[in-house]
Amino acid sequence: MNSVPMRQIALDIGLATGPTLSNFLVGPNLSVMQHMQLWVGATTSTRSPVPTYLWGTGGSGKTHLLKAAREALREQGARVGWLDATVLEPPEFDEGWAAVMLDDVHLYTGAQQHGAFNWFVNAQTVQRPVLAAGALAPVELQLRDDLRTRLGWGHVFHMVPLSEPERRSVLRRAADERGIFLGDEVMDFMLTRFSRDLGSLMELLDLLDGYALQTKRAITIPLIKSMMENT
Repeated sequence: MNSVPMRQIALDIGLATGPTLSNFLVGPNLSVMQHMQLWVGATTSTRSPVPTYLWGTGGSGKTHLLKAAREALREQGARVGWLDATVLEPPEFDEGWAAVMLDDVHLYTGAQQHGAFNWFVNAQTVQRPVLAAGALAPVELQLRDDLRTRLGWGHVFHMVPLSEPERRSVLRRAADERGIFLGDEVMDFMLTRFSRDLGSLMELLDLLDGYALQTKRAITIPLIKSMMENT
């Protein structure tokens, strides 16, 4: 059976606090994690204005890191400009922003590319950093040339998804934190019948948790099949 595609969500481990650097599973992405820790740890006056671009397949953690950085800056009392593919009309650049964050740039429409380029130029003018993410390396992005080349100007990191054993470990840990028991057969079923990216698996776990509570049943393969038939 083909894996069932599920809506992509931010890469996290199911904690109520949402995406943070501390709950990001590093795996093979140590260099980008070290860079982001330095980036977040700096102040607005000391943070380097050199742009950072993260790229990789879905579920590799790009959006998680962007949202974690946004939240960290908010906790510092700073505001940021945020643009992703769901923001159809980008607002005007605000010089009060401490940084500009551009997510899923590979999906940008012409209007979004225009807005992102305007933000990028203004951010550089006032020495504000740009943190961006997309599915492809800068040279492969089907974007206007001036935006594409700027995305590749500074720090560029290729993010690699977690291996299957790492995904299993994260899924088990998230289930344990919810007080859920996932047997090996259930874990195998989840990993072979559904999308394997961690974001989708975490969404599936959330759905299963809610359905199990609603039906007052343990999470088993029959329960998963019942949920898919009734939701």
